[in-house]
Amino acid sequence: MLIGLILSSAIGVSLGLIGGGGSIITVPVLVYALGVDPHEAVAMSLAVVGATSVVGALLHSRRGTVRVRTGLLFASTGVMGAIGGAQLTSLVSPQVLMLAFAGLMLVVATSMLIPRPAGESAETRRKPKAVRAAIAGFIVGTLTGFLGVGGGFLVVPALVMFAGLTMREAVGTSLVVIAVNCGAGLVGHIGQAGFDVALAALVTLLAVAGTLAGSRWSHRLSPVHLRTGFALFVVVIAVWLVFKNAGLAVI
Repeated sequence: MLIGLILSSAIGVSLGLIGGGGSIITVPVLVYALGVDPHEAVAMSLAVVGATSVVGALLHSRRGTVRVRTGLLFASTGVMGAIGGAQLTSLVSPQVLMLAFAGLMLVVATSMLIPRPAGESAETRRKPKAVRAAIAGFIVGTLTGFLGVGGGFLVVPALVMFAGLTMREAVGTSLVVIAVNCGAGLVGHIGQAGFDVALAALVTLLAVAGTLAGSRWSHRLSPVHLRTGFALFVVVIAVWLVFKNAGLAVI
């Protein structure tokens, strides 16, 4: 329990620092450190990460790195996907949920580690692509509802590639998208799986404390280092999840 509560603060640090990864930490912490059932952990994760993301978004907005309009447009299609994805969670075993989680993480991390074209930096703006951004938002939303992830590790690169934001802007804006998607996903889970509200509140409180530190550090680190560190972090967690669940998946 003590280890789980200590790790809870890392949820907020991750969200504040790199605009994602919080839910990647949350589900394993709830399941393996705090003993929460995987299906309940999905719903609880949405509550914890959603509330923490709201705080993180407010902190980043004070530094001018949140594009609220872009975030809400991206999240608008994600809401529909999140509600629909939530209906799929109960159809698979806990091990399958964890392995699906890991597979998705490896794909995203690989895409972020691919070298950028010559002359393009992490602060380079790209031309916005509205249709592709809307489709990406829907896909992220579906995964949010299904796996209980805020989707930051998908939202950040999607906002850079499709919405034309810089890495710093994507980190801050992703928190708006995460908060909206988590809220929609939680609504989709109502009636499917309840969770310990007191435990969720405690984890959220610790995560918010971590967010205060993470959001401050994010403005002191190089965007390139943020991107690379984010991808490597995702790879480590994904490999651990595969090791923990490989050979146990039975639908």
